[in-house]
Amino acid sequence: MGCGKKDDVYGSKSCVCEVVRAIKDIQDNAEDVCECPTNCFLEPLGTLVSPSKRQNADTRVFVLKTADGSPFHAFFRGSDCSCVSIFFRVEDVFDNCCAVLRVLEPQKRTHDGYDTVDLTEDCCIDLKKVCQVDRFVKTNDCITVDLKCFCAVQCIADVNLDICD
Repeated sequence: MGCGKKDDVYGSKSCVCEVVRAIKDIQDNAEDVCECPTNCFLEPLGTLVSPSKRQNADTRVFVLKTADGSPFHAFFRGSDCSCVSIFFRVEDVFDNCCAVLRVLEPQKRTHDGYDTVDLTEDCCIDLKKVCQVDRFVKTNDCITVDLKCFCAVQCIADVNLDICD
């Protein structure tokens, strides 16, 4: 059960699992009017946040929230900072709501191009730094998670990461 619940009084499905499955389906059908512009179920891929400026996209970036409301994080290799991210792309959903998530590197625009945003401060995620992120880059780091362990999923943006099928 998600969110630390022992019993699932509404059935055996996890809403986070269903949303992540839907994101995967939308990503898979990227070639093929919602009131909330960041609704995770919004189709087609590329319309999240700014439907009028739809662009080619292959990824719906999202954040998972734990039972205490904090963002779930994972590590990635590569940059000079702490290499922690809260941003993910779903690669696969399988079995009983398990998923393979690609860790996305958060970046911000600088006068020289882009730099990785170090999301941590004193070993914790600093939510003020999350607001600095304006670009995502694919990494080669993936994590396998049990989606029933999360209480919420928030979709952030549709982006093109040049992910090949």
